[in-house]
Amino acid sequence: MRRISKIAPQWWDYTTLDEEILRDAAKLTVKDVEQLSRPGFTVKFYDTRESFYLAEALEYIHAWKQATDSEPAGIVGPIGPTEQLPLVAQIVNEIGLNLKNAHFWGMDEWVIDGKEVSIEHPLSFAKADMDLCFNRIDRKYAMPEENIHFPSVDKIEEYSKSYDEIRVVLMQGGQGEVKHWAFNDPFKREGKYKDNPPTPEEYLKLKTRVVDLHPMTLIQNARTSAGGVVSDIPTQAITVGPVETWKAEKVSIWHYGNHDNPFGIRLTAFMISKKIPDSSVPMSLLALHPNVQFNIYRPGLGEVAVEMH
Repeated sequence: MRRISKIAPQWWDYTTLDEEILRDAAKLTVKDVEQLSRPGFTVKFYDTRESFYLAEALEYIHAWKQATDSEPAGIVGPIGPTEQLPLVAQIVNEIGLNLKNAHFWGMDEWVIDGKEVSIEHPLSFAKADMDLCFNRIDRKYAMPEENIHFPSVDKIEEYSKSYDEIRVVLMQGGQGEVKHWAFNDPFKREGKYKDNPPTPEEYLKLKTRVVDLHPMTLIQNARTSAGGVVSDIPTQAITVGPVETWKAEKVSIWHYGNHDNPFGIRLTAFMISKKIPDSSVPMSLLALHPNVQFNIYRPGLGEVAVEMH
């Protein structure tokens, strides 16, 4: 029988893993992490904050430059990190990149009372994308409104279907403290999953959907977006699923070090590299995707060590 979570006993999460996996990940040095690349999984380091976020912004540009009249193309983007978004707008304006055939998918949004929050909500991810990027792009280069796809509770199938209609060059994301991409959180420990979490095969069948959020996700987002006020964070979200993720030609995850911690970054890199998929660590399921890249800000990787303050 799997261990009970040390964080939230009614949920699955990484603390339910075999202790040997946790120990092996914790002892990885920076050099060890650099050597975790394998065919289908690349680990890339950046030494400066500027080079890190510029490279992240350029992924948008490289994806959108491939869009044509006959083959529209686009990128799926996160909120967290967001520092790349103003750079994307600046580059588009500077090089005069026409986005008429380009597409963008927002990967998730908060849900309150069964409905995604409006774009006027202060925590809205769609609002952040528009304010930080799309509203800053010169009108003569702007992406058509119909090419910007945000997930909606009432239009889940329409959103999901768009991944079949448009070439998805790249899915970009970050990693939360519960080791998710988008809001693909671990499951609650109940019903058929009381004794074991979903198998990787079961989890990978999940499409865009409304999810209950792990307590760790609520705490993290309160820390990063609400000054620590956990009660302000919605307990549900709508999120892109593994089904749509696997339609992206590449998945690119960006680790600056402020969303997850030194141990968390090591754990998922280790599990993907060694092909240890486990749905209690959703990010580890990317071990089964054919083209994944971890982008790591070297100073943000830190150390896994006891240091009393």
